Amino acid sequence: MEKFELEPKLKEEVRARTFGEGFMKLVQTVRRNGRQFKIALRPVEIGGVRKFQAEMTDDGQVQVKNLDAKGAAEGLEEIIAQKGARDLHLLTATGDLHVRVTKKGHVLVSRSAELARVAVTQPHDRVKNLPLTSFDSAALLKTIGLTDRDGKIRASMRGKYDQVNDFLKVVAETLGEASGDTFTVVDCGCGKAYLTLALYFYLTEVKGFADVKVVGVDRRADVIAAAKKMAAQLDVADRVTFVESDLAAFTLERADMVISLHACDTATDEALAKGVEWKARYILSAPFCQHELHKTLAETGGKPNLPSAPFAGLLRQSILRERLGDILTDAFRALILRILGFKVQVIEFVAREATARNILLKCEYGVKAGQPGPVGEYLELRDFWRVTPWLETRMGELLQRHLARFV
Repeated sequence: MEKFELEPKLKEEVRARTFGEGFMKLVQTVRRNGRQFKIALRPVEIGGVRKFQAEMTDDGQVQVKNLDAKGAAEGLEEIIAQKGARDLHLLTATGDLHVRVTKKGHVLVSRSAELARVAVTQPHDRVKNLPLTSFDSAALLKTIGLTDRDGKIRASMRGKYDQVNDFLKVVAETLGEASGDTFTVVDCGCGKAYLTLALYFYLTEVKGFADVKVVGVDRRADVIAAAKKMAAQLDVADRVTFVESDLAAFTLERADMVISLHACDTATDEALAKGVEWKARYILSAPFCQHELHKTLAETGGKPNLPSAPFAGLLRQSILRERLGDILTDAFRALILRILGFKVQVIEFVAREATARNILLKCEYGVKAGQPGPVGEYLELRDFWRVTPWLETRMGELLQRHLARFV
């Protein structure tokens, strides 16, 4: 028997438990070169037929496959045959089996006491609850490159697929039961237009808006050309348009919703400002890199408006200063929008495993502008840190007329 290999009797026990009565889940985590590869196998019911769902996670990339009994048996043999340090945890209704293979190749086995759990094969409805599966999105997903020619989500695009779904969930929560004849959206910094096109179909097919217009704005000529080509292939070029332009130079009379997904640095502030100027009811913005305030904090030497400067030790470390700068930037943005009449929620719109940049400003217009509470909080925070957020400068007189009453 080779090093790291499981004994024949143990292999047979894993097979018997996996395909026997009461199987619940098998998870194996392999450790190699400082990284982890995890595979999970569980029974599911699809169309009334028992199958097995395999979920593989490698360096943050997730791939899911639904297998019949033969495919699951082949997959299980690959799991059993893995080499190197690993942990295997097998759960059944009657008990658990845990196998640990150490770095030196020692195989350690433990079994739980006998249990009396109920193993329930769950219907495979997780995918059905996703926004992109709430309508016939096959042509959309294939055109924008999230699926292959067989209609399966590309492993390399799983993260983007999840990100678009999570953003659309926020759109659904934000709109609630709202519907109507016309709805205009501007995607500021649309990039490769995954979200731009998906949002158009979601608003028309699921939310029921009769007349939807979506405009994607980006300064890169190549992505705009590619986006226009995709819109033409989907036969929506007259409803989903793309403009090559710096966001600051782009003009529009009004929009119902303004979105920006990971616009870098002050481009996020420009998107927020445009949303205010276009009298948008909804603004959904997920910031990305935020360098403007970082520079200011570095220039002040980490000395806020206190004699003892108690934060100097924290801000001396660049990585901590950057993270604090991120938090302060989004706090300033939220307060400014609140001052200007928006109800603002700062939420995590996607799992941290998908991206560390998972903060989203969810804004809806409709509260009284210039209230003393938000203005006071903003001025105190701004003056304490002795900074002028870029968004304050960008909003000019519109914001200053509210601040001036309290200065």
